[in-house]
This record gives sequence, structure tokens and C-alpha cells, in this order.
Amino acid sequence: MEARYHHQPAANSPVALILHPHPQFGGTMNNQVVYHMYYAFQKRGFSVLRFNFRGVGRSEGLFDNGPGELADAATALDWLQAYNADAPSCWIAGASFGSWIAMQLLMRRPEIEGFICVAPPANLYDFSFLAPCPSSGLMVNGAKDRVVPPDSVKSLVERLKTQKDAVVDQATVPDANHFFEERMDGLMDVIDAYLDKRLGKSKKRKDTAA
Repeated sequence: MEARYHHQPAANSPVALILHPHPQFGGTMNNQVVYHMYYAFQKRGFSVLRFNFRGVGRSEGLFDNGPGELADAATALDWLQAYNADAPSCWIAGASFGSWIAMQLLMRRPEIEGFICVAPPANLYDFSFLAPCPSSGLMVNGAKDRVVPPDSVKSLVERLKTQKDAVVDQATVPDANHFFEERMDGLMDVIDAYLDKRLGKSKKRKDTAA
């Protein structure tokens, strides 16, 4: 499995796993949304991992339309946790197809305490397994997304909001398409603000203090 990993030297650093978009439509761990989320977590003191699903880049295997990719994500999280045995918390994030896989992994791993789903494909895949959603998180979509209409994401979030214990926030980036082309700053403003709210200002990006 081909991956990129940033390790924080502090023994009690939290961990985060980032999942990329659909492999058959050009999705890789170097996708710009994945790349920027990876560094958003890194700058907040996380040990963070992104990787290529099976059949992408140097990762062996063939695309499996979900089950195999979920197994890949579980294996990656196992490695991340084993390498960071003292991590006090765990987050997961995904873009498009990767967000669907991320939410399935969330249902299987109770230690995951937060998530970020970018352009979750609510119109293309079944998210009914989120019953209930076990952790609080953020779903972000583009206002001009033609792949995943904003109304489908809104409907998904409204269903999740009726559940107890977990709070699912939603944000829409103006003028953004499914890939957030030329709107990456707007997307990261939303994600940065959400992470600062959940993690506290002490984890705010280190580069702002430099």
C-alpha cells in the first residue's frame, strides 16, 4: 500500500486518516482536497496518514467498488494506531468516494471521535448505515456541485440531525464545484474553522504563530 505519513514526535499526539476520491475517476492520495486536509491536521499536531486505495499508484490490487477499499482503510488505521499506541484521539476525513468509505469505517471503529466529509456522494451511494451516526463531524459541499447536488447532501445531514448524541454540521462553499477548483481557499476556511472549534484554539495552525 502506497502512503504518505507525517509523524508527530510527541507520544500523546492524536491521529488522523485521510481518504481520497473515486479511484476510477482520477482519485489519488495527491488529490488537492486530500492534500490540504492532510496538512490541516498536521499543523494541528496530528500524526496523519493518507494512502492510495488498491490499484492506485503503487498500491497493489484492483478496484473493488467499496468492500476492498474499506478493508484498505481499516488496515491503514490499524497501522496508524499501532504506530501511535498512546494517541488520545482519532479522526477520519474523506473526499467524495473517500467520505463514503470513511463513514463506513466510522461505524466500525468507536474510537473515531470526529470526521470531515467533503462532497459526500449522498445521491450515488447509500448512507443509511449511519443509524445512528456515532460521532460528531462536518459535511462540506460546493454550491455548484453538478456531481452531487447540494440538496442531496442537505437531505442526508437533515436525516442525521434527527439522531441523538452526535452533532453533524454542514457548510456550503459558494461557487464551488465537486472538485473545489479555484475555491480551495473557501473550502479550507470552513475546515480550519471547524477544526479550531472542535479542537480548541491551542491547536490552531502553527504557521500563524511563526
